[in-house]
Amino acid sequence: MSHTAHIPSHRKPRRSASKLAVRAGVAGGVLSTLAMAGTASASPSAEPVAETTLEMPVLNLDLGADVSSAVTVAAENTRLAAVEGELTAQEESARTGAAAEAKQAKEEAQKKADAEKAEKTAKEEAVRKAEAERSSRSSGSERTTLKSTAAPQGTGTVSAPATGSAAAIVNFARAQVGKAYVMGGTGPSSFDCSGLVQAAYRQAGITLPRMSQAQSSEGTSVSLSALQPGDILYWGSRGSAYHVAIYVGGGKFVGAQNPSTGIVERNLSYDKPTGAVRVL
Repeated sequence: MSHTAHIPSHRKPRRSASKLAVRAGVAGGVLSTLAMAGTASASPSAEPVAETTLEMPVLNLDLGADVSSAVTVAAENTRLAAVEGELTAQEESARTGAAAEAKQAKEEAQKKADAEKAEKTAKEEAVRKAEAERSSRSSGSERTTLKSTAAPQGTGTVSAPATGSAAAIVNFARAQVGKAYVMGGTGPSSFDCSGLVQAAYRQAGITLPRMSQAQSSEGTSVSLSALQPGDILYWGSRGSAYHVAIYVGGGKFVGAQNPSTGIVERNLSYDKPTGAVRVL
């Protein structure tokens, strides 16, 4: 054994041939690739790479015009709504006004009718008073005095049936019982109070004034306790009576009372008269 066998060597170990070959191959591949890239970039005859450009659709929007149009439409709708509201208010006002005018016209018509009625009543009253005055002045010359059976004092009845002119008056008055009362009626189917008295006295050939006021001024006043058939009963004051009837004897009278009862025969107690006059 050599005396140098245990001394390590200072030389680098040799690489294996296989590893060297692999590294050489890799390096050669890299250099080849770089060479090809440089050649390609330097070659003027190389075709350029085609680029593709996508065209986007163009939106041609006029936002100002659209906003203006929308505002105009909104303003027009608001105006139309205001006009419609105003028209509705005017229609309601017109209906209310028409109702008020109709009510006022009705009230005025009623007032006018009441005024005309009052005026008519006043004229009729004036005519009645004038007739009463004329009748009072001429009653002495126009009065016809007839005899009749006297009634006992305090009884209001007669001791014997009516005769002569009184009988004619009483019989006519009783024959009208059941007929209608009509204001202004003078027969033959309907009467008012003074119309009945006038028609009854006509049966005895006696002409009486038409109105109750004047009839109550005819003849002479008699007590209600001394009545005779044919006497004229009156309600109210003599000369201004508002109702008249005919005493028919037995404590009863016949009169055209009102539209509800018509011509009736009633006891004196049914509607006690104010006074009485005797024309017969």
